[in-house]
Amino acid sequence: MDRTTESGHPAMDLRSRRRVLLSAMLGNVVEYYDFGLYGTLAVIISRQFFPAGDGTAALLSTYAGVVLSYALRPVAAMVLGPLADLKGRRFVLLLTIAVMSVGTAGIGLLPTYAAIGIAAPIVLLFCRVLQGIGASVEYTTAANFIFEHERGNRRNYLAGLSVASTSVGPLLATLVSYLVITAMPTAAFNSWGWRIPFLLAIPMALVGIYIRRHVEETPQFRQMAELAERSKVKQTPFRTAVRDHWGAMLRAIGLGAGQRVGSFVIQAYFVTAMVKAGFAESNALLASILTYAVGPIPAIWGGKLADRYGARIPVIAGYGLFVLLTVPTFLAIGSGSLPLAVVAVVAFTFINNFVGAPLTTAYVMSFPAEVRASASALNYNVGTTALGSTAGLIAVWLFGLTGTNATFGWYMTGVCVVSILVALFAMPAAVDEQRRQSIAEA
Repeated sequence: MDRTTESGHPAMDLRSRRRVLLSAMLGNVVEYYDFGLYGTLAVIISRQFFPAGDGTAALLSTYAGVVLSYALRPVAAMVLGPLADLKGRRFVLLLTIAVMSVGTAGIGLLPTYAAIGIAAPIVLLFCRVLQGIGASVEYTTAANFIFEHERGNRRNYLAGLSVASTSVGPLLATLVSYLVITAMPTAAFNSWGWRIPFLLAIPMALVGIYIRRHVEETPQFRQMAELAERSKVKQTPFRTAVRDHWGAMLRAIGLGAGQRVGSFVIQAYFVTAMVKAGFAESNALLASILTYAVGPIPAIWGGKLADRYGARIPVIAGYGLFVLLTVPTFLAIGSGSLPLAVVAVVAFTFINNFVGAPLTTAYVMSFPAEVRASASALNYNVGTTALGSTAGLIAVWLFGLTGTNATFGWYMTGVCVVSILVALFAMPAAVDEQRRQSIAEA
């Protein structure tokens, strides 16, 4: 007898399931390549697109571009999230990968400040806005796409695969940057070589679009669309999500707060922190490569543990380690010892990805299918904008104020304490659903 999904549709064969996973994960790779590249080359971008003379001001302006692109993400989520509930997950996934890549390739084509003056940073920020719009619902819609194509009996493991793919994009971004920096003369890289990593987003996007065009819409969405067509009732997913599910959205934001900060430290600040601590740019990039290379392992492991034992154990364990080790991580970066700094940033990444799977499940599966894309996009982007996107800016500001990155470490420690309290007293039920199903089946 053929297996069926929870919605009553026939389950996919193994080949189709793999194609769905690949299509969703490849979009994550492109998204995090785009954003990881900007963070990895932040020091270089600040030299190219902002006036010379005040390196700190230029770097702050570069990170302000990060904040701006993310400040618009909740607004974009209010449009694209409901669009995924009304027009389909697949439709929006095709749209997001195209818009993201246009923004990234645009940076690679822009004239510098030396060529066009103040227009350079303005157009740079416009490209960042395009990246932010495209990325606003990419991650949650891709995770939703995976969940709705599966039977639902291994959600955290699948979420772990999704988190793992977010390490591949920055790994590629950092590896490409490292190879270009080390292979080219410094003058050539500063003149035009820095553009190469940004332009590589074009072929990556074309591959992603091709694969996504050849996968089917999710069974749950098709069923919802059929019901909506028969009922003739106007669908208002965003309004319904805000009215009926605001409490679940707040719990998901609080639960993911510490990891949101940690993710952006990895993606957009570790390289900068190491360079400012006196390490060569090539060594800082090499350390970043190692963090992304090990990233998939804890993501998948954390997902498996969450499915088997419940989400509270990996979430509380991970955040507990953050509370203990975040300040020492930044002290290690400032120690002047390259081995110590590398070990610290790799351990930090391991912890951050370990808690990622159950958090992804909470972001997406805490809501019913008819509002899932709207609610997940909104809670994820509000948390990411308010806490994640400001991390690099706060870190640079605190360093300038105190002369040490340990101050920012204390800031992140406080955020992680909030997430622990949510995990203890307000854990979203969806992340523990698989454990209850496994117990019931046993």
